[in-house]
Parts: sequence; structure tokens; C-alpha cells
Amino acid sequence: MMQQERLANGIAEMGLDVSSEAQQKLLDYLGLLQKWNKVYNLTAVRDPLEMVTLHLLDSLSVMPQIKAKNLLDVGSGAGFPGIVLAVCMPQLQVTTIDTVQKKVIFMRQVKGELGLNNLEVVHARVEKFQRQEKFDAIISRAFSDIALFIKLTRHLLAENGQWLAMKGAVPHQELTTIIQPVKTYPLAVAGLDAERHLVMIENN
Repeated sequence: MMQQERLANGIAEMGLDVSSEAQQKLLDYLGLLQKWNKVYNLTAVRDPLEMVTLHLLDSLSVMPQIKAKNLLDVGSGAGFPGIVLAVCMPQLQVTTIDTVQKKVIFMRQVKGELGLNNLEVVHARVEKFQRQEKFDAIISRAFSDIALFIKLTRHLLAENGQWLAMKGAVPHQELTTIIQPVKTYPLAVAGLDAERHLVMIENN
């Protein structure tokens, strides 16, 4: 099965609305990632079909829960899920942030090559990052600890905004320390036989 077929079938199975133009951009993005990976080791996943499932479809699984106008993706790495969401939701303003320079340079290259005007790429530690306009939503699939994720990004989230933590199994232990209202959503990732959840925490 080709990458294109796996992506199209996965999107259909997950019931998502992603245009053929956006799907092509996602495949172009993976092409760039494979090229850069040979030199810079941006992700541990090497197999092109696994990349479709573990990076693209996994990132897309949160799409139905994104109601924000502007979103910050913390510890974005090679751009997951931030760049995927920027490609598929052109009305969403996405900022990706990472501390690793080679990953930031790669994301900027992707922004230029794919013409993503709704993407901003920042090279900084998130706790030091300042910005006048706050974000409606802050997402991460990089943080192991939700309490730390909230602590380091609180200054960037708008009142009534949402933290979105992408997780495997529901992290009951981590959630015992959270005082804000919490909802968890199971995520169905086509082709992935593993638990995935989105933990949504309200900033109110």
C-alpha cells in the first residue's frame, strides 16, 4: 500500500474532512521529513507507511476537538501535530515552538515549501516565550507530565482557553493533581492498535 492510499483510507475511516489538496500537502511534508531525516534524525520513525499512521493520522485524530482560532503546539519536534493541523485547518492560526534548532529550521522549511501562511515557528523555551495575544488552545503530544505542561504554559493561555494533552492510556495518576475541569476523549487512529486519548483541561 502506498502512503497516499494509507492516508486517504485512514482519513475516510476516521470520518475526517480533509481536502485532496491538503492530503497532497501532507504527503509533500512527509517527503521533506524523509529527506531531512537521513541527515538530521528528526524522528525515530523511519518507515514511510508507519509515518503516515504514527505522525499524520495520529495528529489528525484530534481535529474534531479543535475549536480554537489560534493554537500553540508545544515541543512540536518535526511539527506534530501543529503543522498537520495548519495544513488541514487553514482557518486556524498555528504557532509551533521547540527548543531544538534543527527541528525549528526544518519546520520553517516546511512552512516555506508548503506555503503555510497560517503557521508561525518559534525557537524558544516555552516558559520564556512571551506574546501579547494569548492562545485559545495549547496542545502537546511531547509532555510526559500534564501538571508540568500546564505550569510552563499558563502565561500563554487565554482565559477560558483549553490545554490539550495527547496521551496513550488515560493518565489517571497525573490527573489527580489537576484542579481545573478535565474531560478525556478516546482517539481512534486508523491502523493503530493502541490506546490514544486527548485530555482537555479548561482554563477557568
